[in-house]
Amino acid sequence: MTAPLHGLRIIEMAGIGPGPFAGMMLADHGAEVIRVERADAPWRFNNVLHRSRRSITVNLKRPEGVAIVAKLCCQADGLIEGLRPGVMERLGLGPDKLRAANPRLVYGRVTGWGQDGPLAQTAGHDLSYIALSGALDLMGRAGERPPVPLNLIGDFGGGGMLLAFGMLSAIFAARNTGNGQVVDAAMTEGAALLMSMFYGEGQTPEWPGQRGTNMLGGAAPFYDIYETADGGFIALSCIEPKFYAEMLQKTGLTDDPDFQDQMNRAFWPAAKVKLTTLFKNRTRDEWCAVLEGTDACFAPVLSIKEAPAHPHNQARGSFVEAFGRVQPAPAPRYSTSHTIRPVLPAAGADTDAVLTEAGYGPQEIAALRKAGVVSGPAGALDARAAGASAAGSVSDDEGMPQ
Repeated sequence: MTAPLHGLRIIEMAGIGPGPFAGMMLADHGAEVIRVERADAPWRFNNVLHRSRRSITVNLKRPEGVAIVAKLCCQADGLIEGLRPGVMERLGLGPDKLRAANPRLVYGRVTGWGQDGPLAQTAGHDLSYIALSGALDLMGRAGERPPVPLNLIGDFGGGGMLLAFGMLSAIFAARNTGNGQVVDAAMTEGAALLMSMFYGEGQTPEWPGQRGTNMLGGAAPFYDIYETADGGFIALSCIEPKFYAEMLQKTGLTDDPDFQDQMNRAFWPAAKVKLTTLFKNRTRDEWCAVLEGTDACFAPVLSIKEAPAHPHNQARGSFVEAFGRVQPAPAPRYSTSHTIRPVLPAAGADTDAVLTEAGYGPQEIAALRKAGVVSGPAGALDARAAGASAAGSVSDDEGMPQ
């Protein structure tokens, strides 16, 4: 079956975090993504985010290297870059120049703060961006400082995934109009977008709006995480009355007066104490035997080693093993196409092939290799075994402020 994005060509400038995630999403669903990278990048080896692409190593400190990328963009639908604002322009690969040669090119840019504004040139990371968006302040327990979460909200949900959506939206428009555009994906704004429901609820008198007081933020006894007798944890999320009643029936709490008025906040502290005590009386697996597979909205809290082995994930094929890593399978899935099996090319594995497709002849490619403009394995040799030379793209201090 043909993958949904078959026929789409994207040039991805190597980086970390949201850019590679956007490239992975597009590649997983059938786009041809050519990753322009350096052979010695420390994040390169066995990185799941780099799967499903083609790889070419180019030295962008050389004008010939810049010319290669510009030529590739003439034949592409889009470009992804996650460098500090202005770096691509200084390299001679800014959107004005590339789109002058290819008007339909969609130029995707992902940064923490966006392409302009007072903080645009300031360094930061996921934690910085979700702090400014309002997301971080609502996380955690009442009376405690916010937690340090994984970089899911800024980098991946509010950054890479948002960029992938923006790229496809702009490419769809370009195919209708012939005109591409610049996609400015700022992780701060993406994180704020993910908070849309809470921005709406937080301005109503029914919700106090402080950390740990929201029903979905740990205040409610029926939407929380509890420790079990063996030191494991279970997650409870029975919000709807019929699911709440199911949980009470399965745990023997149906007649307990502290659980009769589910949405009455006055009963929540006592109910939470009782559930805390109750769940510590059995192991996680014992509670799974009682509650898993029912409508009590229950799940064990699994580690990343345990999750792929869970029967539901096994039955769905939710994880795959490729290039020595167990990893999430491409998602979502489609009724008309097969799941793509991820592969991870060696750095620069497709250099010669991509250059040939772009119109470079064998002698030109050999000259570029000899001059250190491009590198990577020759033929089927592994890049490390071939002793591929370092082909720097941009210096670290020019990188994305993330």
